[in-house]
Amino acid sequence: MKLAQRIVLGYYKTKINTLIKVAPGKAAQAAFKLFCTPYSGKRKLEAPAIFHKADKIQFSLDGLNINGFSWKAQTPTDKTVLIVHGFDSYSYRFEAYIPLLHTAGYNVLAFDAPAHGISDGKYINAPLYKKMLSEINTRYGSLYGIMAHSFGGLAAALLVEELHDEKLKLALIAPATETITAINGFFKQLGLLQSFKPAFTKFIEDYAGKPMSWFSTTRAVQNIKGPVLWLHDEEDRICPYADTATIRQSHLPNLTFVTTKGLGHSKIYREKNMVKKIVGFFEG
Repeated sequence: MKLAQRIVLGYYKTKINTLIKVAPGKAAQAAFKLFCTPYSGKRKLEAPAIFHKADKIQFSLDGLNINGFSWKAQTPTDKTVLIVHGFDSYSYRFEAYIPLLHTAGYNVLAFDAPAHGISDGKYINAPLYKKMLSEINTRYGSLYGIMAHSFGGLAAALLVEELHDEKLKLALIAPATETITAINGFFKQLGLLQSFKPAFTKFIEDYAGKPMSWFSTTRAVQNIKGPVLWLHDEEDRICPYADTATIRQSHLPNLTFVTTKGLGHSKIYREKNMVKKIVGFFEG
């Protein structure tokens, strides 16, 4: 973490811990905003060459311009694969998948989430991300497949669970498995008072209208009937491998779980064999 980011976090740590003592409700609101804020901020991004060949597409979501890219297959098809990035990430990072999916005969879509990449906004959360993915599915035709990394994996799983589409293929790459784990990490990183956690989680539950247990990729996947591929590394420090124990032991007939070692949270989606495995999952 850069010095400027540490200074900002130090400021919010002091602010939130002070508010906890005098105005717990405002403290929860401030903490939630920070929890939903990408830590790298808006960056100037250089588009990879293949993105210059895409059709630029845009739609409005809750007053925000959501920007994305579309690659049409050379032979017309109704099979479209959507690429979904993670927290503090952007679509450009998944350039390796686009030519392979395109060559395999699929239409390809990729969008930057609110507060990410070239889209508008300051904040992102699971309900908003899920809402964005639902809008894409409605606007651009029912999806054939979704590949999603990290926090995007949670949002994608929540959407696919809701769609009840037994043909839609879902590839999860190191998904944010349990939101409570992310909250625990957030509290540890900022040094927030543990006694404040119930108020914080209640604020999220009131905002979303769902219990915290609902924000679980494990829970959502168990309600999905279509094919699911789940890749996770034993040394993932962002979305711990330990959180996948329940889903690994579930032996769901539609789930293929692949364990890797040494790829961590980000290398796993860039490693050539994993790229081929994901593309092969959509072709199989």
